[in-house]
Amino acid sequence: MPESIENAIAVGYERRNRADMQPTIDYFESLLAQHPHSALLVYEVGGAYDTAGQEEIAVGYYERALAAGLDGDPLRRCLLQYGSTLRNLDRFDESLAVLERARAEFPESDSVRLFLALSLHAASRSDAAVAALVELAADRITTPEVTRYEAALRANAAFLSNRNAP
Repeated sequence: MPESIENAIAVGYERRNRADMQPTIDYFESLLAQHPHSALLVYEVGGAYDTAGQEEIAVGYYERALAAGLDGDPLRRCLLQYGSTLRNLDRFDESLAVLERARAEFPESDSVRLFLALSLHAASRSDAAVAALVELAADRITTPEVTRYEAALRANAAFLSNRNAP
């Protein structure tokens, strides 16, 4: 990806006003018109619509970005945002599928794990959501008082994961 596109994206984020996303949407759409084959810019336009609360439009851009061969960390971010947006649209099975893909492709991503837990909860799979959060805590919180109970935390997470599993 040309450095100029990276710089232009950074400028878009610097100017972004979450209370009024239309200028950001217009900015990223203009960049995309200049670079119509950029999967990254397709994703950025989707993200701008998503931030503006226009999830239905964002979904189409996320799907286009994925089809266009997005990779690396932008792929992780796109999968996370796409999965989250599907959850917001009450498309829980699709959300879980996208976030499970993200989890498989980016197993060390804490943000993916958190959003997967949110989608599990939204899909009325609260035991699995709590299990995912407990596993994340056991993996990332390394204080002596937590590590002392790590085995018990993992056992409880496993129990919850298997309870009422689909």
